[in-house]
Amino acid sequence: MINRTFRSAHARFDASQFGALFAPRKPRHPLARLAVGLLGLALLAVLLVVGVVVGTAMLALGLARRLLSRRPAAQARPGRIVDAEYRVVDKPAHTLPY
Repeated sequence: MINRTFRSAHARFDASQFGALFAPRKPRHPLARLAVGLLGLALLAVLLVVGVVVGTAMLALGLARRLLSRRPAAQARPGRIVDAEYRVVDKPAHTLPY
């Protein structure tokens, strides 16, 4: 009984025809396969070059922005000095309980 129910549910909700609509297929003709392969390699090369150019441009703009917006080092003002006393605390010899 349960097996029959699952078989009918699978048959009702089978989406293999819809999935086959978007499944990539290789062309059968050898020259068409070669053309599609070369097109894929060209697309990969274009994306790689664009990525490298955009990354380099981002790094160059970041460095230029940092160099152009440098502010002079702030000098210490006499009213903002904090005077304090410090004590060095020794580290315990044994940190583990055993």
